[in-house]
Amino acid sequence: MAKTHYFPTDEVHFTWDAGNAPVITIDSGDTVVVHTRDVSDDQIGPDSNVDVIPELNWDRVYPLAGPIFVNGAQPGDTLAVEILDLHTQGWGWTAILPGLGLLADDFSEPYLKIFDLTTGDVTWLGDHVAIPIDPFLGTMGVCPAGASAVPIMPPGAFGGNMDTRQLTRGTTLYLPVQVEGALFSCGDAHAAQGDGEVCVTGIESPMYGALRFTLLKDRSIPAPQYLTAGPLAPRVAGSAWYGTTGVGPDLYAGAQEAVRAMIDYLSSEHGLTPEDAYVLASLAVDLRISEIVDAGEYVVSALVPLSIFS
Repeated sequence: MAKTHYFPTDEVHFTWDAGNAPVITIDSGDTVVVHTRDVSDDQIGPDSNVDVIPELNWDRVYPLAGPIFVNGAQPGDTLAVEILDLHTQGWGWTAILPGLGLLADDFSEPYLKIFDLTTGDVTWLGDHVAIPIDPFLGTMGVCPAGASAVPIMPPGAFGGNMDTRQLTRGTTLYLPVQVEGALFSCGDAHAAQGDGEVCVTGIESPMYGALRFTLLKDRSIPAPQYLTAGPLAPRVAGSAWYGTTGVGPDLYAGAQEAVRAMIDYLSSEHGLTPEDAYVLASLAVDLRISEIVDAGEYVVSALVPLSIFS
């Protein structure tokens, strides 16, 4: 019979490492309840101000709940992770971190915004921008084969720090097992994020989650895949959208151009400071590859749902 396990809140790790000892062992079909810490490992709190940013201990960033050993899992199998439930723990933060993000050269000063997540299904940026709360775990992965103190931040074929906002409640994530037992871990939860997470933070939040694990012995996949429960953006499905673009031979540069144009639009048309516009682009603007087949000139779009503006 399937069981429910409660992952201990005092067990975290900060790197992918095949030598990390499993904290709990489960069977296929079991559910695990986790309470993940925010990505700063409690270095930032509800009462913090921007002065905390330069003092961050980066060795404590990305605390993950795990590893979870799945009985019977072997390299070549697929681990299905069904996201049964996710809830924020009442607050979150977004920051501009010098040296990081899509527009690191444009925004060199630290910035911190604390969000109240207790006022319903939206949180507010200023008094007229309502950001839908749609929680997901930014990092979910199995241990990479042969990993030894591998940093959490870059994702890989094993999953990890994918920051894929469609991995919300009702979605099933499929991961290719690379080591015996899979050694699954998760954390880096976000209350909200746009596709791209362009300023390098979503609304970083401690999170409650319930995940059900199923081992698929007859399926192999090359990299993560997922099945969503419905529309990709259900909270703004009926909205009009405003789009800006970047055009050229480099998708990264095109994304930068599209986001710069979006910041200009948000500042001029909606009265946001450049910093708040950049943060909003990370939390509610979706990047899209609109065209990639036309003689080496690619189009990247940045799209904002107009329904967030009151």
